[in-house]
Amino acid sequence: MAKKKISRGFGTHDGTFHADELTACALLILFDLVDEDKIFRTRDSEVLSQCEYVCDVGGVYDPKQKLFDHHQVEYQGSLSSAGMILLHLKERGVLKSNEYQFFNDSLIAGVDSHDNGIEPQIPGFCSYSEVIANFVPISYGATEEEQNKAFFEALHFSFEHLKRLWARYRYIQSFREIVEKAMNENNECLMFDQSIPWIEPFFELGGVDHPAKFVIVPSGDYWNLRGIPPNCQDRMSVRLPLPEAWAGLLEDDLRRVSGIPGAVFCHKGRFISVWETCEDALKALEYTLKKTKESS
Repeated sequence: MAKKKISRGFGTHDGTFHADELTACALLILFDLVDEDKIFRTRDSEVLSQCEYVCDVGGVYDPKQKLFDHHQVEYQGSLSSAGMILLHLKERGVLKSNEYQFFNDSLIAGVDSHDNGIEPQIPGFCSYSEVIANFVPISYGATEEEQNKAFFEALHFSFEHLKRLWARYRYIQSFREIVEKAMNENNECLMFDQSIPWIEPFFELGGVDHPAKFVIVPSGDYWNLRGIPPNCQDRMSVRLPLPEAWAGLLEDDLRRVSGIPGAVFCHKGRFISVWETCEDALKALEYTLKKTKESS
């Protein structure tokens, strides 16, 4: 007679841990599908067979049975156990397609690449997976107790990171309607009366084909006039740069060159400028568009 599964139980291998099974576990905790006090780190097949979820061990990938290993020859895909769990969350309806894409693009695809040995090794660059690896005990002779303690320390770090990513994503999405309304006006400049995260919703709503070249938005006590990038990835580029004569200027120098009394700063990259009031930012926009038409 088959033993009853441990509801909300999670099984994975013992010993040295990696970002993929640890992040898979953190995802399941984040979406309230497993309990931290029901995590079993073992290669004992009898114990693993009782866990509701098994990740990165066992030699089987079968989402219907909640088995998520990627090491067997039969599996020829590119996912690690982290990517498998993320896909499972989408297929189960826990995550919508755009939410799945967000997690995959912001973290999980990198975990999969690292675990499968295809992440580029760039000097001076430390990935999330490498941060997780630094939680592993330094000594190769670390005891099981030391390994387990380190695993849970890393798990708490991963969970908090995922929780912040998720909270930030939902916050950004909460401004989608405001951004869409501004886009529907079809102007060369998007206008917002509050500081909001507009870039992600703008491009999710078809911003690549929108005619807007600038955005005016408050930032603290000031107002920004910012050039809109060509796409969401190339954020340091702009469709139309600010005047070349403004590049890198501060306060008095920028006031003198622009003729605008509320000038504060223009980045040398000419993608963003800062002004004391909304009216100042509008004057800067008008100046920029006028200069562009004169030179074309």
